Amino acid sequence: MQPGGRTLYWFRNDLRLGDNPALAEACAASGSLLPVFCHDPAQDADTRWGFVRRGPHRQRFLHDSLADLSTQFQARGSRLLQLPGRARDALPALARELQIDAVVTEDIAAPEEQDEVMALRAAGLTVHTRDQSGLFALADLPFEPQRVPDVFTAFRQSVEHAMVRAPALAPVPARLPPMPAVSNVPSPTPPPACGDARSSFPYARPEFAGGETAGLAHLQRYFSGALAQHYKATRNQLSGTDYSTKFSPWLACGALSARQVHAALQAHESRVGASDGSRWIVFELLWREHFRLLHRRHGRALYRARGLSELSEPSHDAAAFARWCRGETGEPLVDAGMRELTATGYLSNRLRQVVASYLIHDLACDWRAGAAWFESCLVDFDVHSNQGNWLYIAGRGTDPRGGRRFNVEKQTRDHDADGAYRALWLT
Repeated sequence: MQPGGRTLYWFRNDLRLGDNPALAEACAASGSLLPVFCHDPAQDADTRWGFVRRGPHRQRFLHDSLADLSTQFQARGSRLLQLPGRARDALPALARELQIDAVVTEDIAAPEEQDEVMALRAAGLTVHTRDQSGLFALADLPFEPQRVPDVFTAFRQSVEHAMVRAPALAPVPARLPPMPAVSNVPSPTPPPACGDARSSFPYARPEFAGGETAGLAHLQRYFSGALAQHYKATRNQLSGTDYSTKFSPWLACGALSARQVHAALQAHESRVGASDGSRWIVFELLWREHFRLLHRRHGRALYRARGLSELSEPSHDAAAFARWCRGETGEPLVDAGMRELTATGYLSNRLRQVVASYLIHDLACDWRAGAAWFESCLVDFDVHSNQGNWLYIAGRGTDPRGGRRFNVEKQTRDHDADGAYRALWLT
């Protein structure tokens, strides 16, 4: 960045002021700073499978996250400019108009996100990117990021053996450079928030709302009690706000960072000691990290029909897929889960695996259609984790066991023996 220059900070999946090193560096080096978010119309267009790519739950949580970020900028004498259109269409003209010297943004290792940065550079913009939403700094890994071990266990053992540590948190910028004069653009009108009282992530309630403010409050609330200590024992429950950490929606849009979660967990362990539950939360953060790094190694190959495997093109039954989406397969546990997903934008991790397995292995449908439906519905959609988990279940990723098929009858006995969850969503 040019010292004292004009910088455009392009927010993507890092909707926070705290622990945002790229933003902190841009603030420290710039004479003026223009914070921008682009509303890509492709996100709200129909997919090849016949439904919108970003459904109402994701739309609402994103809107609330941006509103919170905008409020924080306003409190510091600046504001967040929200633009309609793809970044490659909206930012070059704006940068020329305002004589912007550089664009700064986070680095997202996924094909479409990489393509947007390349398009800006092709348009003549100077773009600086920084990887900052993972747990570890890439330079601290004991291997080149493009050579991450394919198998999770090997990855985990490698970083543990090397004693890789998460970097210190970047503070909220002490100052925000003045914003160049620019006309305001109204943000899109959001859909109403889901008010379903049965939701395990009731984002219509203030304590679960989108945005850094609510995310940090939830982080403090979760680790202030005994929930983390019991996490390993409760994580496979199907319903409720406390059985799992519920960090994922804020992590997905970047209102929280993985490093903030890890720092809060470490502080918790310093107070009360480590437990099986708290250590399992670290395990979950490592899974998230592995899926992110696999994108650096395999990139677009993860989006092929065969994934990383040599399997043939997956079959697909459009009618069966539609029944699965509606929760009308005739398999009660699957149907209950799919109805919760559609109604609330959330589903327990256990049921995500069960319904994905059922679509692929019992209904013989294309895993990519299921991944797209999750992308549309889930309030915590994350491109790396979503793609990685669907490939894992389908046996087209890096899992040496070649996929996961869940026995729905056994899952029902193990996790809903009294029928409470099915009664909640099927009656």
